[in-house]
Amino acid sequence: MAEEEFRGIDLYTWATPNGRKASIMLEELELPYRVFPIDISKGDQHDPEFVAFSPNNKIPAIIDHETGARMMESGAILMYLANKTGKLMAAMGDEYWQQMEWLMFQMGHIGPMLGQTHHFVKFNPGKAPYAEERYRKENVRLYQVLENRLQERDFIVDDYSIVDIATWPWISRYEFQQMDLNNFPRLKAWYLRIAERPAVQRGYAVPQDLPVPIPD
Repeated sequence: MAEEEFRGIDLYTWATPNGRKASIMLEELELPYRVFPIDISKGDQHDPEFVAFSPNNKIPAIIDHETGARMMESGAILMYLANKTGKLMAAMGDEYWQQMEWLMFQMGHIGPMLGQTHHFVKFNPGKAPYAEERYRKENVRLYQVLENRLQERDFIVDDYSIVDIATWPWISRYEFQQMDLNNFPRLKAWYLRIAERPAVQRGYAVPQDLPVPIPD
C-alpha cells in the first residue's frame, strides 16, 4: 500500500515498558498500525528523522496518517488514542480525574522509579550500593501502593482503562526489579487478569515476538 493511501498509525517503538503501552493500546482499540522498530541499544533513537517528531529521543512515538498528528510521550499517546476513539478513558467527570490521578502516578513514580531499578539493580549491580538500596525500597513501597489500591477492585480505576495499560508493562518487568508478586496477592491477581487479554499478549510481542511473563 502506498504511503499516501495508508490512513492508520505508524508506531515507532522498542520492547520496553513504555513502548508496550502504545502497542497494547493500539491492539486493544483494534486500530490499523504499522510498526517501525527503533533499536535503542544501537542508538536508533538519535536518528535525525526520528528526532524530528520525537525531540526527546525516546520511544514510543506515533504518526497518525488520518489526522496528521505526530506524538511523543507514552502517556500523551494513550490519551490521544483514547480521545480519538472514545474508548478506555472516561468522559470528563469524577472518574476521568481519578484516571488522570493514577496515570500521573504511573508517569511520575512507577515508570521513573522502576526504570532506575532496572539501571542500577538489573544492569549495573554492585556499582552503586546506595542507589540499589534506595530503589529496591522504593519498589516495595510502590508495589504496596498498588496492592492497597486494588483492594476490592479488579482494576486501578474501576473499569479497565489507560491507567492499567500504562502501569501493567512496568509490573511485567518484576524480574528485572527482583520483586516477588506472591508478596502482593491483589497486584498479582490484577497482573494475571490483564496478562490473559489477547490484545495485551499481541501488544507485548511488538516489535519483538516475546511471550508475556507469567509469575509462578
